[in-house]
Amino acid sequence: MKQIDERLRGCYPELTPQEQRVADFIFDHIDDLMSYNSAELARLSGVSKATVSRLFKRLGYPSYRDMRDEVRTLRQSGMPLTDSRDAVQGNTLLSRHYKQEMANLTQWVNQLDGSQFSAVIAALSLARQVRLLGLRNSYPVALHLRQQLLQVREQVLMMPQPGQTLAEELVDLTPQDVVVLVAFRRRPRGTRAILTQLQQMNVPVLLICEPQAQSLIPLARWHLSASLDSVSAFDSYSAAMSLANLISNALLHEMLTSGRQRIHQITDLYQDLDELEQR
Repeated sequence: MKQIDERLRGCYPELTPQEQRVADFIFDHIDDLMSYNSAELARLSGVSKATVSRLFKRLGYPSYRDMRDEVRTLRQSGMPLTDSRDAVQGNTLLSRHYKQEMANLTQWVNQLDGSQFSAVIAALSLARQVRLLGLRNSYPVALHLRQQLLQVREQVLMMPQPGQTLAEELVDLTPQDVVVLVAFRRRPRGTRAILTQLQQMNVPVLLICEPQAQSLIPLARWHLSASLDSVSAFDSYSAAMSLANLISNALLHEMLTSGRQRIHQITDLYQDLDELEQR
């Protein structure tokens, strides 16, 4: 099914001048489209409400509400919604990008449950081992979190190994372990099955996801969410990375003595192996 911007591009030459005004406004405000009703879109485009109605019927939408529902569904599922003019508009885009990034950070900070977060950090510090799993776009976040946690404590492992299956990784897990499942939207279909299996095995799971993943949350012992919203086509993972940074730093403070000792040992090995450039 074509997105609204693709539909507009396909029929733009055949649109009336008034309809093209609406199309031009949509091209410039594709990421804000969900926030306008038909009357507002007509006013901001400088046309009549009847023109807006005719345009969306021409595009194949029974009503303006159907179009908004489609855009909302695509955005929440992680489908990229592009600016059809695909132009970086200098400070305008930069300003909107900055505001959205700050909004994402503010959202997860304000929604963070302090008692739940403390329980997560305590579990990470006491676990026999910590296993991290992140598939598709979630993998970089999980890999970065693993690299940070490994500075603080031993037995922090990614699963599965490249090209391998999960069964061999899950079979040895116990209630004394912790699994961190990073599962942001456009997840593989097997995500729910993995969570269900871990729940049946009584393995504690920290689920890191977007706020809309409500159906997965009951399958995990704890959950932390970060918004991926952005002003253009692709999801932003800066809030997710910021959350990973907070988890890592909190664990270091929880295990300060042993964590510092481990960091010093790793630094000594860096030097012995001459692995890193000296500043």
